[in-house]
Amino acid sequence: MGDLSATKDAPIGGQAVLEGVMMRGVSVWAVAVRKPTAEQIEGGKSVDPEVGSKGEIEVVSEPLVAFAKRHRVARLPVIRGVVALGESLKIGFKALGISANMQLPAAAEGEQKEEIGGAMWAGTVAVAITFAIGLFFLLPVGLTSLFKDSLPSSFVFVVVEKLIRIGIFLAYLWLISRMRDLRRVFEYHGAEHKTISCYEAGLPLTPENAARFSRLHPRCGTSFLLIVMIVAIFVFAPLGTPEWYILFPSRVIGIPIVAGLAFEVIKWFGRNRTKRWAQILMAPGMQLQKLTTREPDLSQLAVAIAALEAVLAVENPLEASDEERVGIEVAA
Repeated sequence: MGDLSATKDAPIGGQAVLEGVMMRGVSVWAVAVRKPTAEQIEGGKSVDPEVGSKGEIEVVSEPLVAFAKRHRVARLPVIRGVVALGESLKIGFKALGISANMQLPAAAEGEQKEEIGGAMWAGTVAVAITFAIGLFFLLPVGLTSLFKDSLPSSFVFVVVEKLIRIGIFLAYLWLISRMRDLRRVFEYHGAEHKTISCYEAGLPLTPENAARFSRLHPRCGTSFLLIVMIVAIFVFAPLGTPEWYILFPSRVIGIPIVAGLAFEVIKWFGRNRTKRWAQILMAPGMQLQKLTTREPDLSQLAVAIAALEAVLAVENPLEASDEERVGIEVAA
């Protein structure tokens, strides 16, 4: 298990996908996926989630022009976090779609390969977002409302609501971490973190070098979600405990504000990762990543490196000018 950590921050982010990793730089993003062998999917078989794909690595890259480069208002604090989150979700779901289609069996001779279409992915995204809002925002406030009359103040109401939300969040992470089908995704998540840290440390990008680093990273989206839970206390506390027809919509409308503020916090932590006070404040989120990452093997690190090298073939993120970095807000 690696224990090294990089001490500087680079404008590189990423995401684990099915049997692969997406890496995002300043002007390009790339997804590398290990495809199944012909034997693994012959006869329409699916890849065993315990074994994973064993074929060649395929890389797809696309240019990236941040929304904030074209719209100055999107560069303002808090707003830039909301915009960056939206862009990250868009790229992430597209990369996930690419990786999913690469795992499908090849078409028979003379037939066209069936792929997951855009309409299906749009529906999947809509369902996922609705589920997340319901589970992490509406359910906690609904449960707390059942006994709000017995709580001494509106501040206590918000604190109890957030404690319930954090409890649901932790339980959710624990449950998905136990799912057999997601184990390899979490391993690729660890590979993504290790590869980014290896690059930030300035070492040659080899699986052996990347393996020396920790699978935990201060800019991880898991840490970001925990910060969202905490920031929400301070955003919603001033609203008190209005009637349900105001209370419930306020939790949905307030999501962009909470996300934007949380993004500023995690950026601040990333810039100060070597300072003791920052390490103490980051510790809960870092420990939480132990649920969403697993130690990858060298073949998985090779996939993450292939994605990052596709980005580096186009640009050098560490040497990007301030103008080139405009609108580049990435999580690891």
